[in-house]
Amino acid sequence: MSDLQLVILTLSIAYAVIGALLLVVLVYARLHWSLKAIAVVVTSVFYVVSFGGMRGLLGWASAERMPTSFKLLQARIVEPHSLAGDPGSIYFWVEELDEDNRPSGIPRAFRIPYDDSLAEKTHAAQNEIAAGHPQGGRAADFGGGEGSIIDMVREYVTPKTILETSGGDSSTGEFNAPPAGAQGAVFTPLPPPRMPPKDEQ
Repeated sequence: MSDLQLVILTLSIAYAVIGALLLVVLVYARLHWSLKAIAVVVTSVFYVVSFGGMRGLLGWASAERMPTSFKLLQARIVEPHSLAGDPGSIYFWVEELDEDNRPSGIPRAFRIPYDDSLAEKTHAAQNEIAAGHPQGGRAADFGGGEGSIIDMVREYVTPKTILETSGGDSSTGEFNAPPAGAQGAVFTPLPPPRMPPKDEQ
């Protein structure tokens, strides 16, 4: 079961539990029928709104740690914009590799805070990919990857003016130092997948 399928299953169970709890409350609580009707309507609206919001989250780049070993599919460099208060980011679309350099077939998008050195290496990797030379990388070259879903939520509760005046990252709500990997090897030519050993006859 993939991570996305697990998330969908977890949300489905959570929604079912909430519905069951609401049903218990409505059956046994001594409330006026109008209050019960309002509770049903509010819960139904919550389901619709949360479903729409989760669909929007599916396309967001993750701020979590990148896979241990991955193939770089594509990248986008967004340079800092001081007037808009945007510290800049570098977005990677990557595919996880196993120990034999075989891709997982499940591409994911990641966001790394902007760094000049990392941007140069990313641009060079894009050129190599365009020339037909696949590029790979390792999570160890990109720092700790301290971002999480909590950082995404913090974007909604932290006023944008505070982020712009404090030098914070407007996409996560906190200051991020340049990744450690910006100073070391970031992308390398991707070796071909290792084939399993042939049975000796």
